[in-house]
Amino acid sequence: MFRKILIANRGEIAVRVIRACRDLDITPLAVFSEADRSSLHVRLADEAYCVGPPPSNESYLNIEAIISAAKTAKAEAVHPGYGFLAENPEFARAVTAAGLIFIGPTAEAMEVMGSKTSARRAAVKAGAPIVPGTTNPLESFEAARAAAKEFGYPVMLKAAAGGGGKGMRQVSEASDLESAFEAAQSESLSAFGNSEIYLEKVVEKPRHIEIQIFADTYGNYVHLGERECSIQRRHQKVIEECPSPVDDAALRERMGAAAIKIAKAVNYVGAGTVEFLFSERTGEFYFLEMNTRLQVEHPVTELVTGFDLVREQINVASGRRLSFKQEDVQWHGHAIECRIYAEDPENNFFPSPGWINYLRAPAGPGIRDDSGVVAGDEVSIHYDPMISKLAVWGSTRREAIDRLRRALDEYAVSGIKTTLPFFREIVRDAEFIAGHLDTGFIPRFHERRRESQHPAGGTRPSGLFQDIALIAAALAYSRAQRKPLTNHQQEQSKWKIAGRALALSSLPRKSDRVR
Repeated sequence: MFRKILIANRGEIAVRVIRACRDLDITPLAVFSEADRSSLHVRLADEAYCVGPPPSNESYLNIEAIISAAKTAKAEAVHPGYGFLAENPEFARAVTAAGLIFIGPTAEAMEVMGSKTSARRAAVKAGAPIVPGTTNPLESFEAARAAAKEFGYPVMLKAAAGGGGKGMRQVSEASDLESAFEAAQSESLSAFGNSEIYLEKVVEKPRHIEIQIFADTYGNYVHLGERECSIQRRHQKVIEECPSPVDDAALRERMGAAAIKIAKAVNYVGAGTVEFLFSERTGEFYFLEMNTRLQVEHPVTELVTGFDLVREQINVASGRRLSFKQEDVQWHGHAIECRIYAEDPENNFFPSPGWINYLRAPAGPGIRDDSGVVAGDEVSIHYDPMISKLAVWGSTRREAIDRLRRALDEYAVSGIKTTLPFFREIVRDAEFIAGHLDTGFIPRFHERRRESQHPAGGTRPSGLFQDIALIAAALAYSRAQRKPLTNHQQEQSKWKIAGRALALSSLPRKSDRVR
């Protein structure tokens, strides 16, 4: 077993890996940018090393600086977390070349699965079903037009080198194809440094279901079932569940078997996720892509199966066999996760960076909050605005929803806007409760919300009356602000300030050797 592991990441996932290291009595080492000098993951690590200024391309994406920190710290292995360099084959090679162990798959497996087109070819070779479309990048607009004609509209143009919705355009009519093709190429080049685009037939109202797989260096492969990831905004997941509300054991085994075939096709090692689109109308599923890393949403699988996936990653990387076989994997109850972002849901989810004045995370039976911040921390403009992952477990899906509703109501954050109010509405939505999910859920949810606020046949206040109401509210607020604080209010204010100071001072600060 390793003695020291360097975590080449920040925020919530760095904290998660640090805790797994502690469980295994391994010394966790952190890296940080100048913007993250006092971040939670730095305070929790035994040692922490500065790898550059705030921009991620000068710090968390700086391969040379991270390898240098690992050597200085005398680390034996590097855990990449997710994001940043986690799926970068050059980073994996650099770690290995430095005489260290990369906690993840081989660079070769990353390269095959890192390109969506080569991943599709690998899936076809493995005998797994793929979404109808091209398996090679489109060489020109004329090639795109021919492919669209072959597969039929609507079609989806996608970046071969990326994900997260970047370089992606849905096209419903031939007249829109050229402008969409150019826009997708441009965005792909900007986001990934690669303008290659491929084309898929659009699957109508699909569920996005992924299979968690695990493999060791002894040829053992298992799957840990599915996660439902259909609730997305701008092609980014925001709520995940295990198992899927479809909860079909036969479907799980079919998808699990297909996922393992794909993993075997590239000699995969470690934790990985194979993503599929599933059509409830036809009962068919199609390979979408493979993520060659730990997923953000891994906690729901852990809650339902009882396996610690990060611990298992470290064990496999150290040369051990998987601690479980396929027949050992059982699914108990239901888990749901919400990604809590520092974003304003009332302003098209615009990022809301700033200082967290107050934070109270929920607690109690079946509640897990994987957070990268505490009260007094700053949400930086330089990085992804996710501040935590709230996951709950219940013996049934309904019990999990009830528990999630309570947890969301209990969660309190001030100083920044968060997506908490948005999630509080979703968990009370009848379609969500019924499990009627697909990748178009959020647009329909917004439409239902608008209709409930302004029912058909109802009348909205005229512009004049709206202005008068706003002015009256502003005047009332202004008068209230001029009133002197009562003794009780003054006392409350003092306690709030003291509470924030206590939250900061009470954190363990093991990383006094910050470099």
